[in-house]
Amino acid sequence: MTIDNNTYPRVTEVMKITDTAEGNGAYELEIKVQYAADAVPVLETYFSRPNDPFGVNPQIRQWMSENPEAPVHVYEPPSPPTPEEIRAAMPKLSARQFRIGLVRGGFTLAQVTSVIEAMPEGATKEEAKIEWEYATTFDRMHPLIASVGAALGLSDEQIDAMWTGASAL
Repeated sequence: MTIDNNTYPRVTEVMKITDTAEGNGAYELEIKVQYAADAVPVLETYFSRPNDPFGVNPQIRQWMSENPEAPVHVYEPPSPPTPEEIRAAMPKLSARQFRIGLVRGGFTLAQVTSVIEAMPEGATKEEAKIEWEYATTFDRMHPLIASVGAALGLSDEQIDAMWTGASAL
């Protein structure tokens, strides 16, 4: 599906049109755009809305009105995020937030220290001590969070709930 146009930037080809969750004539398109006469067209994703006078949208809308039979793919909502993706997106906690979150969750700082002290001797234990004593921020996906949480009898879901509560502090 090519477009004949001599202005730049110009849409040289419409590869795919997909409806969006927004509906109402708003589409996501895969198009090739050429930015100068001697430039190679670049494949881009473009969001087109009715009556948007900016960028290459007028070219796209003109092409769409001239090609009403062009196939429009059905919008498929993205899959909900997995628990791991949700955890990875959780904000880092400051040392203050993390420690107050533990206390509000019913744990003492001494309990965390005891879990770390009970680890087998070696570099892993030493690194855990450094993390616990000197880290200024804590990342939900850091392996120490899961191992200390498990040693304290917490499930991933309980850690998530505590993390979310502590992030608001």
